[in-house]
Amino acid sequence: MMLGILRRRVSAGGSSSSILKQSLQSVRPAASMPRVSSLPEKEILLQPRGLGHVRNFSHLVSSDCSVGSRPIRTVAGIDFIAPKQLWSRPFSSDSGDLVDAVVPFMGESITDGTLAKFLKNPGDRVEVDEPIAQIETDKVTIDVASPEAGVIKEFVAKEGETVEPGTKVAVISKSGEGVAHVAPSEKITEKAAPKKASAPPEEKPKPKVETASQTEKPKTPAPPPKRSASEPQLPPKERERRVPMTRLRKRVATRLKDSQNTFAMLTTFNEVDMTNLMKLRSEYKDAFVEKHGVKLGLMSGFIKAAVSGLQNQPIINAVIDGDDIIYRDYIDISIAVGTPKGLVVPVIRNADKMNFAEIEKEINTLAKKANDGTISIDEMAGGSFTISNGGVYGSLLSTPIINPPQSAILGMHSIVSRPMVVGGNVVPRPMMYIALTYDHRLIDGREAVFFLRRIKDVVEDPRRLLLDI
Repeated sequence: MMLGILRRRVSAGGSSSSILKQSLQSVRPAASMPRVSSLPEKEILLQPRGLGHVRNFSHLVSSDCSVGSRPIRTVAGIDFIAPKQLWSRPFSSDSGDLVDAVVPFMGESITDGTLAKFLKNPGDRVEVDEPIAQIETDKVTIDVASPEAGVIKEFVAKEGETVEPGTKVAVISKSGEGVAHVAPSEKITEKAAPKKASAPPEEKPKPKVETASQTEKPKTPAPPPKRSASEPQLPPKERERRVPMTRLRKRVATRLKDSQNTFAMLTTFNEVDMTNLMKLRSEYKDAFVEKHGVKLGLMSGFIKAAVSGLQNQPIINAVIDGDDIIYRDYIDISIAVGTPKGLVVPVIRNADKMNFAEIEKEINTLAKKANDGTISIDEMAGGSFTISNGGVYGSLLSTPIINPPQSAILGMHSIVSRPMVVGGNVVPRPMMYIALTYDHRLIDGREAVFFLRRIKDVVEDPRRLLLDI
């Protein structure tokens, strides 16, 4: 999507609507490419006249005008992707010196978020595009950046509030005039002062306690307190903690429950001898790092095995859509990554066209972004099959749940040395249980077993990948 800003002067009392009368040909050449500083509050349907040939194109149009004595900068956006929409939003405050920092666009599927925390304090100086707050959404954490260099005058939103794209979060003074520079220690004392002032109201409950003691006379049957005297005398609120769920946790809970309600889930198991894959990794790990600059892990081997299995059993990569079955001729592997904030599932695109080094580099990049909270919506969207590795946490066996709208998920588990019969002899072998949970409405048990057998064959003998057998 191309974004730009076009500035033009409008006489007093004018509006940005006059810009919309211009043709795309007159708007497009004048557009430049700065950051996006504001987002939709109002939406108006536009009729595309002769612009059907324009694809995936959008403009932000800015105009400076005056309403009475109040200068306003309006940012309008024209999106030429059906349906055609226009949005506009005031960008400045009462004075041309004051600029609003607003919640940015958070993705097509995200309508709002929670203001998690402020990264700055009122009075702090900020630069252009410097993050001043963080918005927690269902999927990722997004920064609210300062649109101009200046000093934070005030925050107009509070932590914990639900905000939408375009919501004003802070006011920035470009000159810094009239802004009280508050040190963090001063801010703390200011917050502490109201608490001291509110101390007198705390004295009011004391009479209530006395009245409660007086009312203890009618409440003569007090065996419960006597029984609890021998137990730790802690009120329930000190033995329990009520913490609101994060947006990510609520999103995960909703999706998992939807998955349980939608799919006819069944899990099939098998076990894999990891000897040869671990030997391959041990023998070539140093040379692999020296050439590719990334470590050789086991996940890349399972992704290559999964690609082979999906090509062998394409129904595993398909999905039900109404009364139809959609066979996907691409393989995008979702990798479940546990982060401090919850589970995220970044996607490795076109895994069937990648080699071991490319897969390992992509895994490292996506995992780092996921843990840093900088992963984008696009990097988690889609995916045709998921791999979850509970073995990194010590899981011996599990039944993973399908990641909708996919039809199956592969679960990896911990590697345990177990006695196995090999060539008539009992020898210790590093073994791993693998599990495939699948939508039984679409996938039969036969196909699921064949898929797991293919995973087992490739992992136990990686040379099959070279010979394509």
